[in-house]
Amino acid sequence: TAKLQVGWHIFSQYQSSVGPTATSIQFVNSAAYQLLGKTSEPASITYYEKLFKTDVKYFENEVQFQQKIRWTKKPTPIKAKIEFMACRDKECLPPDEIELDISPNV
Repeated sequence: TAKLQVGWHIFSQYQSSVGPTATSIQFVNSAAYQLLGKTSEPASITYYEKLFKTDVKYFENEVQFQQKIRWTKKPTPIKAKIEFMACRDKECLPPDEIELDISPNV
């Protein structure tokens, strides 16, 4: 779950290759689990960006990305790396990357 400050937004994983940096979630391979399908996200806000001449998909306030997994061994923390870009009306921050240790809910 990403909680965004008022006025800021981040972009969909399914963003066009032209324009702002799409959110990217990479899970560290582990023998303890298997990823099932792709990481899902809710419906995004879409608008046509004249600067890039393409639709831009983004989220405001809060967004929850979900990944289904199958445990193949005893549950352990899941490590992931997320790259994202945050923008508001007239400015964007450079793309940033964070690493997560996600505790399993089993």
